Amino acid sequence: MTICDLKPGQRAKVTAVGSEGVFKRRVFDMGITPGVEVTMIKTAPLGDPVEIELRGYHLSLRKAEAMQIEVR
Repeated sequence: MTICDLKPGQRAKVTAVGSEGVFKRRVFDMGITPGVEVTMIKTAPLGDPVEIELRGYHLSLRKAEAMQIEVR
C-alpha cells in the first residue's frame, strides 16, 4: 500500500521509501521517514498532487512521488 492508496482522513505509518538517490534524500529531508504517521488530507481533482499532513505540517507530493512511499 502506498500514500496514493489512502483516502482523505485516513492515517498510516510510513514503512519504506522505495527509491534510491536524490529522491530518497529529498523525501527524508522533508521528514518522511520510516515510522512517521501521515494523514491524507486531499487529492487534487485529477489525482495529482496529493496533500498529506505529517509532523504538524501539510505537504504536497506528486502522485509519482507518493506512489514510491509505502505505508501500513
